[in-house]
Order: sequence, then structure tokens, then C-alpha cells
Amino acid sequence: MIKEKKEFKVSVVIPTYNRVAYLSRAINSVLKQSYPVNEIIVIDNDSTDQTLSFIKKKFNSIRVIIEKKRGVSFARNLGIKNCKYNWIAFLDSDDEWITDKIEKQFILLKKSNFKYQFIHTNEIWIKNGILKNQKKKHLKRGGYIFEDCLDICKISPSSVLIKKELFDKYGLFDYKFKVCEDYELWLRITSKIKIGYLDKPLIKKYGGHKGQLSAKYWGIDRYRIKALEKILINYNLKKQQKLKVLEYLLKKINIILLGAINRNNKRIFNMYIKKKLLWLNYNYYVKNKNN
Repeated sequence: MIKEKKEFKVSVVIPTYNRVAYLSRAINSVLKQSYPVNEIIVIDNDSTDQTLSFIKKKFNSIRVIIEKKRGVSFARNLGIKNCKYNWIAFLDSDDEWITDKIEKQFILLKKSNFKYQFIHTNEIWIKNGILKNQKKKHLKRGGYIFEDCLDICKISPSSVLIKKELFDKYGLFDYKFKVCEDYELWLRITSKIKIGYLDKPLIKKYGGHKGQLSAKYWGIDRYRIKALEKILINYNLKKQQKLKVLEYLLKKINIILLGAINRNNKRIFNMYIKKKLLWLNYNYYVKNKNN
């Protein structure tokens, strides 16, 4: 047990931008963990709301790294590169951990004989102070979940505990994605490894306030299409995986095409009809190619 605890050391990465009103709640939820973490790094996207002075005054033992407003992916990546320890947990600055989150993940890790390299959990949703129920499409699970993750993002970054070496193997967050950067990275990882999961709500996700990226960009499926195209082109998927990716890719292209027709947006329609024809041809090729 002592050896296991010596080997299990956790760095926490908290990216933030102008969320000083929520930051104390997030940081305190880490400091109050029943299984203490070893390091907390706040990556500040050059906030203008006195975030830095607030942290220095209230949490002076926490390391703060300033980066010049290059987005959440760049911030998380900077945090990853600066982590001292072999396990990394993420926490969005407007979210909160339940007190025994890390302890429960450590227990699951021990039960797996430390075979898991990635563990996520269930979550509680609160929007404008009201508890929200998750829909069936948001159902989470563990195991080989690549196909489950193709439709929407099924893994909340704030719930993730991940072995640092996975980033060396599968890459960092793609900073070119304004949104869906987590969806894109999780596809890369889940296409290759088994995922651990705790069906217990061990984080609280808060919504409805200003500055949330999912509310900032229209047509979020455009970014999912980009992620699906990227994994098809750049990663060595099995035939069945390719066919599933193509199924969801074509479905999402149809959604964008329907929206373009309804809005009489010829530019978007022409762009995505070309994509549809291209991927239909590739779908036919994959189906008929011998393994």
C-alpha cells in the first residue's frame, strides 16, 4: 500500500480565463480531497479580472502560469508539460469535485491492478442553480468505448484521471479546435485503450453563466466532423472502427446540410455536399476492401 501511494502522485491542471467568481470553489474542492493531490497548477489565459492577485492572496502555495490567451487546449497542454507527477487530473475552473473523487479513482485503479491508464466518472449537472437530468444520449460507461464516443463527448475533462505517458503516446489537446478539443482527444485515446469508469457522480458541472465555449460557437457538429475526419485520415483504425466513424461522420454532415438548406446558406451547403460525396466514396471503398 505504501509503495502504491508513493507511485500514485497526482498533478491537477486548472485552466481559467476571467472566472475569479468561481475559482475559489474549484480550488477548494481540490484542497478538500480525502486523498490529497500532490500539485495544483492554474493556467491563467491572461485574465483581466484580478485572477492572479486573487490566487496569490488566497492560495499562495498554488503554482500559477500565465499564458497569452491562446485558448483552453493550449492552457491544458501547458499544464501537462509542467506537471511533475505521473498522474494528471483536470478541473475546469467553473466546475467542482466531490470530496472523495480522487480516492474513489485510486481504489478503482488498485482493483484493476493498476492496469487502467484513464479513469472518468459520472457527474452532476447544475444550470442556473437548478439540478438538470442527463439525457439517455449522455449515458457514460467504461471499457472499450470508442464507438460510444463518436456521437458526442461522453467524457468530461473535469472527471478525468489520466496517466501522463498517454500524452506522449497519443498526443496533446489539438489547440486548433476552438471547441470539441476534448471530444477529439478522447477519440484518439479510446480508439486504442480500455477506459476505467466510476458510475458515481464525483464532479459537479455548472452551466448557464457567461463565457462558456459551447454557447459561443454555432454548429458544434462542424467541429465534431473535423475531429472525425482527422481520426480517419491520421490514425490507424480497424475496419469496423472506420465504418462506425463514417456512419457518424455522414450523419453529422447531413445535419449541417439540413441547417444550410433551412438558412439558405449556399456556401456551407456547397462545402459540405462535397464532403458528403467524398466520404460516401470512401465508405464504399472501406466496405469492399479486404481486411
